[in-house]
Amino acid sequence: MDYVLKVITDVNNVIYDFVWVKSGLFLLIGAGIILTCCTKFFQISHIGHWWRETIGSIFVKNSDSLKKTDKKTISQFQALCTALAATIGTGNIAGVSAAIVLGGPGAVFWMWVAAFFGMMTNFSENVLGIYYRRRNADGEWSGGAMYYLKYGLGKYKYCKHIGSVLAVLFAIFAIFASFGIGNMGQVNKITLNLKSAFFKNVDLGTLFGIPVVSIIIGIVLIIIAALIIIGGLQRIATVAERVVPFMAIFYIIGALIIFFVNIESVGAMFASIFRFAFGVKAVAGGAAGVAISQVITQGCKRGVFSNEAGLGSSVMVHSSSNVKEPVKQGMWGIFEVFFDTFIVCTITAIVVLSSGFINLETGLPVNPNVDDATLVSQAFGNVFGVAGEMFIAIAMLLFAFTTVLGWSQYGTKAVEYLFGTKATKVYKIIFVCAIILGAVMTSSLAWDISDTFNGLMMIPNLIGVVSLTPLVMRITQNYVDRKIKKLDVAPLTHYEDEK
Repeated sequence: MDYVLKVITDVNNVIYDFVWVKSGLFLLIGAGIILTCCTKFFQISHIGHWWRETIGSIFVKNSDSLKKTDKKTISQFQALCTALAATIGTGNIAGVSAAIVLGGPGAVFWMWVAAFFGMMTNFSENVLGIYYRRRNADGEWSGGAMYYLKYGLGKYKYCKHIGSVLAVLFAIFAIFASFGIGNMGQVNKITLNLKSAFFKNVDLGTLFGIPVVSIIIGIVLIIIAALIIIGGLQRIATVAERVVPFMAIFYIIGALIIFFVNIESVGAMFASIFRFAFGVKAVAGGAAGVAISQVITQGCKRGVFSNEAGLGSSVMVHSSSNVKEPVKQGMWGIFEVFFDTFIVCTITAIVVLSSGFINLETGLPVNPNVDDATLVSQAFGNVFGVAGEMFIAIAMLLFAFTTVLGWSQYGTKAVEYLFGTKATKVYKIIFVCAIILGAVMTSSLAWDISDTFNGLMMIPNLIGVVSLTPLVMRITQNYVDRKIKKLDVAPLTHYEDEK
């Protein structure tokens, strides 16, 4: 078993190095910059409009954002909640902790940078997703990178086969990623935090060298996941709509209490974020700080792990929305990234930096053996005692478990694209059973595999998005002319409009 794990680790390290260090981050940030410039900084220039049309609209009576047009679709707000269910997970808690422990406080700055440009990447993905989506054999909307690669990029001269191949590769990577970032990585963090908070002094022995507590947690999660996932997108969306807003609010309230308890160190916290963002080396007791390359890598990597902008994942659920305007769903994508990173991740960073576990002068962990998986839990414990650790364990459970639900839908759509709707039933069974693997795997391996498949999804997706930037510009300008400037222009909402 040890030999097999070593081989998997070595292979993963090679792929990871190529995807994240040598190509992925340049492609990710570069694509975001291109899309931001080509859409004339839409996330800033039209901030009032997209704010009113997204989160502002849910407070309007009889808002279209909360309505479903038929049983085969979900509302715009349900699409957002399902996407947030898949994005607000361990990346927002353990992921931010890992970024700070490995990359220093400066990694938070690069999370913000990646998120700022990622807003327009996510916007563009959703615009293309709605524009190229189509009904499947069951009458449900199916959209995602697979479709705009095949029918968008594939329309370019000499690119028909390239688009089809990239679409297949993306679907394959998405399926594997659903077992990594969307399943095993999440379940692994759930297990670690539950054991730390509730089973610290419980020893039920081992079975084949695996702690029985981990096995029990895995089995319970399998049963609950099966009851929801087998019910399809409608059931997943209903659960997400009811759980996501409340779990986010309670987590933010708890983190804000810690923020005010440590209000005197706020200035030092933000100073350390900006000071170490540009690779200022800290030396204390002979320990040198991290290099700027590691700061940027950790920040951007954990940022995209959290908000998934550039992966092409959340577009698969956004495409199931009842919306007709591609830009309308695109704006929900902007809000998704904003809320996920600038709100939730920033609050987590404040919790970690105010915990006393990170030296704000050196940017290094006070204890070099600190466990990033439970760092936020310990920070809450400092303020709220045992109740704080239990709260984070429950929050992690809800955050991560809803991520599993959301990613099951992503994997389902990828399987549907490759093998048809009938094959999705087999996939769901395998996906649910794989939960037990996440409960018993080592933390580092599960996390590293998740990172690798993140990057592999990103490459074909961003090739498609960047190549279709002129189309995104046309659709966006068409929307601005009609909805903001009130010009009499024919709508451009679906690729069949131009046939």
